[in-house]
Amino acid sequence: MTDPIPPLQTAPLFRLSLDIAAAQDLRAPSGRGTIIVPVTGGRFEGARLRGTVLPDGADWIRAEADHAKVDVRIVLETDDGALIAMAYRGVHTITDAIKTRLASGEDVPASDYYFRTAPFFETAAPHYAWMNRMIAVGVGKRTATAVEYEVFEVL
Repeated sequence: MTDPIPPLQTAPLFRLSLDIAAAQDLRAPSGRGTIIVPVTGGRFEGARLRGTVLPDGADWIRAEADHAKVDVRIVLETDDGALIAMAYRGVHTITDAIKTRLASGEDVPASDYYFRTAPFFETAAPHYAWMNRMIAVGVGKRTATAVEYEVFEVL
């Protein structure tokens, strides 16, 4: 018998907050289809890196009957001037009822829905080259005007 496969372990990488603009809704009357949400900025902070989110990204959401798939591309700029492309896909189960609660300003607990992502990074900055070789996972939370994530490095 071969050696057992070790269990998945993670470590916190950073907390990410994205500022978003009004969505461009391309959905069919059934509610299924694409929604494009511009990312207008934001901030990220962790033990090994921190900085701002440049205002040129977007979330292309594919809405289905009981879930949505996200496809996000953003650029992070670290406080020391490095640029890091961050792309991630994921799934969330934020229902119309939860969207109504969020729009009214309610702080809906992230435990009320499922929101997970799989980020990948690309950078030419030597100090952050370790990010090119990592797998990460994110746990998301929506607010009325932002999207927040806890991003973890898979060890």
